[in-house]
Amino acid sequence: MNNLKLLLTGTLLLTTMLTFGQTTTTITNEDPYIEVTGTAEKEVIPDEIYIGIIIREKYLNKVKVTIGEQEEKLKNTIQLLGIDMANLTLTDANADYVKIHWKNKDVLTKKDYTLKVSNATTVGLVFQELDKLEITDAFISSVNHSKMDSLRKEIKIAAIKAAKNKADYLLTAIGELTGKPLIIKETVENNISSNVNVNFRGSRSNETYYYIDGIKVKDSDENEIQFQKIKIQSSIYVKFSIK
Repeated sequence: MNNLKLLLTGTLLLTTMLTFGQTTTTITNEDPYIEVTGTAEKEVIPDEIYIGIIIREKYLNKVKVTIGEQEEKLKNTIQLLGIDMANLTLTDANADYVKIHWKNKDVLTKKDYTLKVSNATTVGLVFQELDKLEITDAFISSVNHSKMDSLRKEIKIAAIKAAKNKADYLLTAIGELTGKPLIIKETVENNISSNVNVNFRGSRSNETYYYIDGIKVKDSDENEIQFQKIKIQSSIYVKFSIK
């Protein structure tokens, strides 16, 4: 009986050792591959520029100038500039209501508007006319491009094509061919932006640079407003098999 127990124990230990040895010596051969990143970028001039305009009830020479009077003059001015009235909108969710603020015993109202224009030249004309109307609360709130979605797609396609081209010429150098993509991952999508409100009022005697939504704006002594182009970027990581 003792001999039988020893025999069974020895057999069990030998089986375990063989199994362990087989597990640790098994090697998995992975198919060869190449990893590359393709990048692409494009610069476009913003064609959607949003101007925030705040109309406040005020007193001139002790005479109250109402919101309605200023609104009417503003709308007339916009039409004279050839801007579609549909581009002038009340800003917030409570746009149908006049905001009321009070200080001491005076009650003053205000309304917030947003005006969309398509170029820097029109921006300059709008600010000139606002000066004439003595509307001093105006600023550029944001900039954009009307075809931004299609431009982003275009840049992404260019980036993945750049990745394929890179894999091709690298593998050609060592006599290999690019196979099917195994992994595709977008690593960077960077449409430069920030939320900076700039009031163009004030001295223009010196050349000054501002940043609006990440766009560099030049305000020179000639009262010229120039928008730097929007840079759209994309980077695509691709893992290709090697044929």
